[in-house]
Amino acid sequence: MTMETVQADPSAPGGPALFSTMSTMRAMRRLKPEPVPEELVEQLIQAAVWGPSGGNMQCYEYVVVTDRQVMARLAPLWKRCVDAYLATTGKYAPEGMDEAAYGRMVAAIEYQRDHFADTPVLIVPCYRFPEPRLDEEGLAASARALGPAGTEHMMNTQTRFQALAEGSCVYPGVQNLLLAARGLGLAANITIWHLMLEQEWKKELGIPDDMATFAAVPVGWPAGNFGPVRRRPVADVVHRDRW
Repeated sequence: MTMETVQADPSAPGGPALFSTMSTMRAMRRLKPEPVPEELVEQLIQAAVWGPSGGNMQCYEYVVVTDRQVMARLAPLWKRCVDAYLATTGKYAPEGMDEAAYGRMVAAIEYQRDHFADTPVLIVPCYRFPEPRLDEEGLAASARALGPAGTEHMMNTQTRFQALAEGSCVYPGVQNLLLAARGLGLAANITIWHLMLEQEWKKELGIPDDMATFAAVPVGWPAGNFGPVRRRPVADVVHRDRW
C-alpha cells in the first residue's frame, strides 16, 4: 500500500477533536497575500511556547517577519535554497509515492518560491543551547554509569547528541504552532531549506551568531483547501517489543 492510497479519515467518530485537526493538517504552500491579524500570530507563538522544553530551560526565541520589505529581501534567499533542493534531494519522488502526487507537491513548492515576497508571516524558531556545567566528579560518575564502550560512543557522537538535544527543545513547539495554525484556519508548513544559506538568513534577520535556527515556517490564509493527509498505515510502521 502506498502513501498515496492511505488517507486519514477526519470524519471517523469517537476521537478527540484534535485528531481531526491532525488528520487534515496538510503542508499548505499556496497562501493568500492578505495579512494575518497580530492577535492570531501571537496565538501561534503562544502555542509554540507551550511545547515541551528540555530541562525546562526555555532557551528558544522566535523571529516573526511580517514586514513586506523584509520579506522581499528574503525572497531571493528562499529562491536559491528551493532551487538547490529541487535540483538535488527534491529531484525524484520518494519510493512508493505516486508521480502525479509528487508533481503536484513540486508545483506547490514552486508556487511558494515564486510568490514568497507575498508571504504574510514567516516564523523562524531559534535556540541557544546553554554551555554545559561539567566537573570532574560528574564526568567520572557519568562514565561509570555508561561503562567504557558507552562513554566512548557518547564522546564520538557528542555533536549529533547536542543537535538532537536542541532539536528536541524546538520541534515540539513548532508542531504546536502548526496545529494551532490549522485550528485557526491558517495554512502553514515547516521547512529547513534555509539552513543551506543559514548565515545569510541570520545576517538579513539580525540573528546572533551563537543562536541556531531550526526552521522557516511560512504562514497565511490558505489559497487551497484543507483535506485528509496521506500517510503510511500504522501496521506498516510499528515494530512491537523489538524490531
